[in-house]
Amino acid sequence: MLFKNHLVILIIIIMFSFFEKAEAKYEKLFFDLSIKNINGEDINFNQYKKKIVLIVNVASNCGFTKQYADLQSLYEKFENKGFVVLGIPSNQFGGQEPGTNEEIKKFCETNFNITFPITDKVDVKGENAHPIYKWAKNNYGNSTIPKWNFHKILINKDGKVEDTFSSFTKPFSKKMVSKIEILLN
Repeated sequence: MLFKNHLVILIIIIMFSFFEKAEAKYEKLFFDLSIKNINGEDINFNQYKKKIVLIVNVASNCGFTKQYADLQSLYEKFENKGFVVLGIPSNQFGGQEPGTNEEIKKFCETNFNITFPITDKVDVKGENAHPIYKWAKNNYGNSTIPKWNFHKILINKDGKVEDTFSSFTKPFSKKMVSKIEILLN
């Protein structure tokens, strides 16, 4: 009988631990933020309300740079369904994005015909990280902090972080495409 009582108590504790699963308390949503584009003009994320946004910290001289082509194709495939890729250049990993905004823009357009939005070059980790990355970390945790170039953060239609993907996750990986398709439907 004593074992049965302990088992019941243990089951109740486990049940309540699932109910009390901590959920981020978003004081701001992604749509409340903004950043400068590669030309120095404001990108107000309010324009992306009800869209799925894939944030990718990008670099021109990285082993993952070839992902630009797949990111562009992914953008073209889902753009009309409410999907946006947002490339955010950063020079924090191996000095692999040393160029100016003008040089980055030319590189993206010339080598990959990039048409998705590219932002101003910013820090994506540390004390000087852009507010987008601080917001993501505060609301979703350390998995939003890029460990290298081409780290990906997926924002859902509600303006919250849905998932993160490492640099090794290719844009057309089954994992990423499945998640995007689920969110778009």
